[in-house]
Amino acid sequence: MPRLSSQDIAQYRKDGYLVPQFRLPEARIDSLRTTLDELIAANPEVRPEKLVSAHIEGKNAEGVRGSAAFLELAREPELLDMVASVIGEDIILWGCQIFCKPGHTGFETPWHQDGHYWPIRPLATCTVWVALDPSTRENGCLRVIPGSHHTGALFPHLRETRTDIVLSDRTADTAFDESTAVDLELEPGEMSLHDVFMIHGANANVSPQRRAGVAIRYMPATSVFERNLNPLDGESGIPVNFATRPLWLLRGQDRTGRNDFAIGHTVS
Repeated sequence: MPRLSSQDIAQYRKDGYLVPQFRLPEARIDSLRTTLDELIAANPEVRPEKLVSAHIEGKNAEGVRGSAAFLELAREPELLDMVASVIGEDIILWGCQIFCKPGHTGFETPWHQDGHYWPIRPLATCTVWVALDPSTRENGCLRVIPGSHHTGALFPHLRETRTDIVLSDRTADTAFDESTAVDLELEPGEMSLHDVFMIHGANANVSPQRRAGVAIRYMPATSVFERNLNPLDGESGIPVNFATRPLWLLRGQDRTGRNDFAIGHTVS
């Protein structure tokens, strides 16, 4: 699989997101769906939209029993080639979350910027969102605000008191024009890439069809995962433990010399 074309990269820079031509094979997605069903059964106490660090085998420090099958997905050379095209050759994997919205009861993900929640400095991440089920307007597909990343800054976010949403904070309405939103409808195996500053969200799933996807978080090794930072004091709506979150250097080298690749890893 070749890297992203110059036109692809230009679109990513302009809009803050991209739906590439590359698609994972049907058999691979079928296997990942089976793994996801096993994860949901193994985590009855966790909302399926909040399966954080799902790539860590066994029970992780954030209370989720995950599977190395999603770590293997994050290591896919084709995915890394695309990510390298937009963040550079030095790539760190720092997160992976399943967003699975059950039919009729799937939670809304409010409009937000990822960087509002994350301890990466300077803020820089490319998220690869892989569809495991059909992701449609009816079942709450990802929605994006093109160009909202251009300022390279975080907009004000407001705390929600609702309990039927995935994240605790919502981007203030004055920060963007919702009428410009684009719905990213994807077939299983298709994916989108998006920038850490782009405003995005997803509606609740009121349809009978489940909507599941996996968000893989990559950062350039010119940034630092600052373990002493907890941007929302643990009140993001999702249990996280950044102090013990494991990192993987997947390509290149750590240009800062400050990222710790031992913390959180089990020594066998």
